[in-house]
Amino acid sequence: MDGGHMNGMTHMPPPPSPVTATGAPPVTTTTGATMQHHPMMHMAFFWGTNGEILFPGWPGSNTGMYLLVLIFIFILAFLVEFLSHANFARRGSTTAAVGLVQTVVHTLRTGLGYMVMLAVMSFNGGVFLAAVAGHALGFLVFGTWVFRKPPPPVTGDKSSDLSPMICA
Repeated sequence: MDGGHMNGMTHMPPPPSPVTATGAPPVTTTTGATMQHHPMMHMAFFWGTNGEILFPGWPGSNTGMYLLVLIFIFILAFLVEFLSHANFARRGSTTAAVGLVQTVVHTLRTGLGYMVMLAVMSFNGGVFLAAVAGHALGFLVFGTWVFRKPPPPVTGDKSSDLSPMICA
């Protein structure tokens, strides 16, 4: 043996120097620790138009793109409520067809709901308010009798194809 603990590794080249996500080398402090440059992630609500919501670089620092993000999140939340209260099953359809339609609608509703959740996790106050407003208006339009007449009495306690989304 070579009498050390390196087991023949004394003639190996040094490892390559790390780089950050931006391609820049990390900053080394006076204590020798390295710090990576990562985009700041907020852990409390903030009010501003700069940030990243759902996709890298979106909306960036453009106020117009930020407004587009707010409209997009509002529409996503509104669609979640539509899908939560829609009844796509038709009388006379086969059980397999109804099951397939229910599965597709459930999958869409869940995917859109997760997108809204991820957007809200950006901790941007405007995005949070847009999501809540979209859910509120969607429920008002599709979940109450304000904009539609009550259905004829049905047997059972079923008013839509899907169970309501419940966050426990």
